Amino acid sequence: MMNKLLAACIQTTSTPDMAANLSILEPMILNAAHQGARFITLPENVDAMIGDPTQRLAQTWDEIEHPAVAFFARLAHQTQTWILAGSLAIRDGAEKVFNRSYLFAADGSIAARYDKIHLFDATLSANEVYRESRLVRRGQKAILASTPWGKIGLSICYDLRFPHLYRALAKAGAVLLTVPAAFTATTGRMHWHVLLRARAIETGCFVVAPGQCGTHYNNRQTFGHSLIVAPSGEIIAEAGEMPGLIMAELDLDLVTRARQFLPSLDHDSPFSLP
Repeated sequence: MMNKLLAACIQTTSTPDMAANLSILEPMILNAAHQGARFITLPENVDAMIGDPTQRLAQTWDEIEHPAVAFFARLAHQTQTWILAGSLAIRDGAEKVFNRSYLFAADGSIAARYDKIHLFDATLSANEVYRESRLVRRGQKAILASTPWGKIGLSICYDLRFPHLYRALAKAGAVLLTVPAAFTATTGRMHWHVLLRARAIETGCFVVAPGQCGTHYNNRQTFGHSLIVAPSGEIIAEAGEMPGLIMAELDLDLVTRARQFLPSLDHDSPFSLP
């Protein structure tokens, strides 16, 4: 197993136009690969950000027909890199989609799929209401992917608020956790940094979190600030509020050291509920 990994987060502002989004992403992915990144990650809803559920459903495909699946598979093979397509909308019948994260191996094959488990249904204010479950069917299975650098645990955005998911992934062998997101600007300012650092500290994992940024449909604002966090909780790379690229070398031996220093993953104790 390789113990060094140059990882990249690409931060973007997705629009409802998938073709335009992908055309912007291609040179960014090629640039990351040219700079030596072997693991390139992209945000949630990287194919398109569409607010109206009916319109979103109309621009959704099965996996085998989805243009973005073929696009990322081609680029992974072309660049000989592993690419995390943070999430795509994948049709599930006539009325629902899965919010699905894809990990593509360097040969272009799909190494793992993860369907978002925790759906963002929240009323942040009278003018900021989210009902992800109106369109998205909830996933039911945690996913680990085997890579040349060890096991990667997949998650998406709102999952970040449910630490038991990440603990389970770490106890099952994850050394790196991915959290592609379209975090709202409102909650991002309050919670993004502290939650990602906490998940890294609790699990002794590296955390790689590529985010959407800027203004989308209906003036929706996403937070940006893509992060790469070490097992100690130290932020080792951070983006700002504009589209761009961050990179960091991950020394995976730090995972072992962090867990030896604080072996809390081995200290679960049974207790009765109140």
